Amino acid sequence: MTEILTQAVAQNRPIYELTLEYEVENHKKSEKEIVAEIKNRLNVMRDAARQGVLQPVVTKSGMVSGNAHKFFNFPKSRKILGPVLDKAIAYSLAVAEVNAAMGVIVAAPTAGSCGIMPGVLFALNEEVDSDEQKLVNGFLTASGVGLFIAHKATFAAAVAGCAAEIGASASMAAATITEFLGGSPKQAINASSISLKSTLGLACDPVAGLVEVPCIKRNAIGVANAFTASQMALAGVESAIPFEEVVVAMYRIGQRLPSELRETSKGGLARTQTGIQITERLRKISAEKTN
Repeated sequence: MTEILTQAVAQNRPIYELTLEYEVENHKKSEKEIVAEIKNRLNVMRDAARQGVLQPVVTKSGMVSGNAHKFFNFPKSRKILGPVLDKAIAYSLAVAEVNAAMGVIVAAPTAGSCGIMPGVLFALNEEVDSDEQKLVNGFLTASGVGLFIAHKATFAAAVAGCAAEIGASASMAAATITEFLGGSPKQAINASSISLKSTLGLACDPVAGLVEVPCIKRNAIGVANAFTASQMALAGVESAIPFEEVVVAMYRIGQRLPSELRETSKGGLARTQTGIQITERLRKISAEKTN
């Protein structure tokens, strides 16, 4: 597993090919069975993305209400991001909102960062290339990068801050975009490095302990990060620091963050004046329902 990215560059083989081989060997299943499971997960992602943009989704606490729907229906005359990024942002918000409304999502790699991969994959699929196999390949590319991060570091914001969630997911997405657009494995890994470097030290500070504020909007920012990193890598820009070292740095920096900034809701945005007011309001509502 740790050799997937190294072999991809050395042999100039797509990350998705080597990841599929790993999955077949690791799970003792055929390629057909692995691909069938990937398609099942893609369907869950797609359903969540569509649900969130077609109608306003109100999250469990009500802190966030229908932002994906608003963004998706934002007047075209005022849109300047382009159709791919525009749609990716809308879908990322949608899936994250569905998650916060207790809907069904795919943790990719976590629930808090669940919108980035669907946003990227379905925007590319609908605006660039509708080939279903490329969707599957994109899923596998992200998985290969994710396996590496999981082995070298963590996906837990409670351990290493939000860079381990939003940062990791954006890093996986950056590689996916790059291979989807015909980039080499080396370019894909450079994209992952550039992406992850941009989130080092990111606090995890959910208001009221809920995966809503600022988590949902960070999914959209993660999408923009992934596309930016990928475009730089495809243009020939390289990361001065190798991906493995970036991942290790993310882990070490995250561990050095005070506990208040690692998913405890005891610092950062959660302890701003407004954050405290929201927390107290939700506690009162919860107490009233209990009584």
